[in-house]
Amino acid sequence: MINPIRALAAMWAGGAPSTAVVERIEPGGVDVENSVTVTRSSDPQIIAVLGGAESTSGFAVTPDSSMRVSAVFAAVRLLAGTLASIPVSIYRESDGKRESIQPDLWWLLNEEPIGNWTAAAMWSWVMQSRMMRGDGYVEIVRAGAGIRSLRPLHPDAVFGRKVGDYLVYSVTRDDGSVYAVHQDDMLHFTGFGFNGIRSMSAIQWGAFQSIGISLAADTFSGSFFANGAAPKHVLKAQAKLDPEQIELLRAEYLKKYAGARNAGTPMVLPNGVDLKEMSMTSVDAQLLESRKFQIVDIARAFGVPAHMIGAQESTSSWGSGVQAQTLGFIKFSMQAHLDIARQELNRKLFRRASPFVEHKMESLMAGDSKAEGDYLRQCVGGSQGPGWMTINEVRRVKNLPPVPGGDVLFRPDNLALAASEPSIKDDDEKTGATDS
Repeated sequence: MINPIRALAAMWAGGAPSTAVVERIEPGGVDVENSVTVTRSSDPQIIAVLGGAESTSGFAVTPDSSMRVSAVFAAVRLLAGTLASIPVSIYRESDGKRESIQPDLWWLLNEEPIGNWTAAAMWSWVMQSRMMRGDGYVEIVRAGAGIRSLRPLHPDAVFGRKVGDYLVYSVTRDDGSVYAVHQDDMLHFTGFGFNGIRSMSAIQWGAFQSIGISLAADTFSGSFFANGAAPKHVLKAQAKLDPEQIELLRAEYLKKYAGARNAGTPMVLPNGVDLKEMSMTSVDAQLLESRKFQIVDIARAFGVPAHMIGAQESTSSWGSGVQAQTLGFIKFSMQAHLDIARQELNRKLFRRASPFVEHKMESLMAGDSKAEGDYLRQCVGGSQGPGWMTINEVRRVKNLPPVPGGDVLFRPDNLALAASEPSIKDDDEKTGATDS
């Protein structure tokens, strides 16, 4: 029998996962029939042991319950989808020259890391794990000196323990068996607040109470519409009713007129009973405003602009204001996530300065033809400035064949020099030379 208290202590201490912590509980000391077996840190038993995982609204905030909040789902989907849409390029630098290489590792990072995963699904899962649980894990499966595959892992199945200046991870398989992984063979994508072993979860720290309030508000709204989305009513009887008659009247009213299926049903009341409709109270109005605020608050905790997860009324203006917020999302939110991923990939996959990986941020302009066109025009020197890409290099980016003369970089000084040099025709006119 597994002692949940000892199992929990072992998990937070960085030891083996709970399935590996086995202790015999004698019947005389503990109620064996009511004992539970804990296998994951997100199990309700763990929440009960911790106490306090329940928000002040009365709803437990867990990774599963949080994803039922539309604002949380949208924020995580936005971050995960953005990361998954950015290709990972591999470069080698030699003698000051950089060249793009596409070995087997490129296929793992951009197409298929392992048999049952696509690369987009893996990167999406990594981001989701980091946002909901603080850390994302991908095991490096090596084959000799090479890398055979990259295996995404569930964060609840991975527990790190510090040994000297390194981390050793205990990984629980689906069958309950446990194996150890050295940090050199584990891509550990950390989140904010990393303490050397674990990171802080956005839902347990930044958005804990907001998610709890949102869950309560969603439940209240669901009950409201389940009752036919009707305002509150008061039944007034002219004669005095005993408790049994009151309950009977209430039950009959709920049976015939309450609920979405009974919406619009003509109401017939007993003789001497009047119905009074109650208007929306200030508490109801505050609930509606609170639901709008929770979206903004959750967006703040996840580091995404509120308008990008549907809170359009939170923006002060359209056009340039929204564009600036979107650009800020790329610069101040996504860039930090990309730096964490890039540094972890470089130090675990190569462990030296070259080769190295970089994310191709240009891919984010793929849906904006104007922005992409302006950028590529600047690349070839479209504003009479020095170009840093040739026409054929730009055509290669767009999967177009090369053209003759397209391998020359544009430089304004060359153009100015050509314009200042006298032509052969001018020389002939000055010397009076004619064709023979």
